[in-house]
Amino acid sequence: MTRVLLRVSVAVVLLVTTVLVGWRILKPAEVLATATSPYPEATVVDHAKITSRLSLAPLLVEDRLRVYGSKHQVRADQPVTGKFVQTARWSLRRWPEQLNAVVLAGTTVVSRWSDGQLVALDGRTGKVLWRASGPDAPDYAGHRTGAAAVWSPRGLRVAGGSVVVAEGHDLLGYDLGTGAQRWRIETPAACTDGFTTAGGLYLCATGAYDASSGQPAANLPAGPFTPLGCPAADSGCAGFRDGAGHGWLAGGLVPSRSAALDNPAVTLAGTLPVSTANGVVTAYQPDGAVKWTWPATGVQLLGGNATRVLLLTPKRELIGLDTVTGKRRFRIGLFFGSNEDDKWNPAGVFVSERFVAIERKSMAAPDDPESPTYYYSPESVLLAAI
Repeated sequence: MTRVLLRVSVAVVLLVTTVLVGWRILKPAEVLATATSPYPEATVVDHAKITSRLSLAPLLVEDRLRVYGSKHQVRADQPVTGKFVQTARWSLRRWPEQLNAVVLAGTTVVSRWSDGQLVALDGRTGKVLWRASGPDAPDYAGHRTGAAAVWSPRGLRVAGGSVVVAEGHDLLGYDLGTGAQRWRIETPAACTDGFTTAGGLYLCATGAYDASSGQPAANLPAGPFTPLGCPAADSGCAGFRDGAGHGWLAGGLVPSRSAALDNPAVTLAGTLPVSTANGVVTAYQPDGAVKWTWPATGVQLLGGNATRVLLLTPKRELIGLDTVTGKRRFRIGLFFGSNEDDKWNPAGVFVSERFVAIERKSMAAPDDPESPTYYYSPESVLLAAI
């Protein structure tokens, strides 16, 4: 009998110990680790080249740090040209909450979580700048690379000094500097996933609003609107087309007409209207006059910035054209190491002033990004200096 009691006692002690250890590991917790080293200097790369092969899709803070999003964490690493994902410079982990979206405004990294929390971090140090409560958000949908959470998230935008949150019929604006709620309005359901302009507007299928106040924008054409020239997260878009197919440049609060963008084959590379139709790369003035042309067959426009128009060739080469003259400034192969080939398609793209990141998927990728055969390789994101 004594032995039985002893065995039972030992089993109870082990069970309690296991429960306590499990609770300590899995209990709801937030872990913040801030930077301990100085903010890195800007990296100088004297010519275009592939610098990194990454497992996660980065946002770039002043082209000095890389910021990533994963299911329960947002974090940064350095140097920006590190060949692979590095040890975190700073990180925020919120368990069991899931990361919904990340947007970048200057050096401020704003993250939205499944419990509705908005957490703004100083992208240089990882220190919390402010917190705010909002409507609950969907769970993580960034897939393996996190690109869908940092490059094309749903329901989180920035413009006009505001962080704009869309969920259901609610559209809310928070002050980018303090997190204070500036405004809250009710919109039609079709306005859930809109975009913001460089001039500070929030546009959706059914309306247009001033992102700084939430007030309806006056004297705008009717939608639905199509975003053009958006750097990331459908925020700060340089232009759009209205419901009648007319093009507009949106660098100011009052958009200006761009006849060049009336052509559906024309989009914006940065702020420059560009077409790749008919085997020719054509850049236009806003009024539709041709600015320059460059002969090319089968190229795909990846985007652009203030100085470069970026093209992808069928052989998976990256070409950079000068935005002013149209002259070719570089042509590099998008291969990292001798074991890579050209059997991939771009899935997502992020362009900064000095870098481009490209997410690669398999040539025969299924529709589901969760499929093990969707991505080209385990480290499917290339980062190139341009």
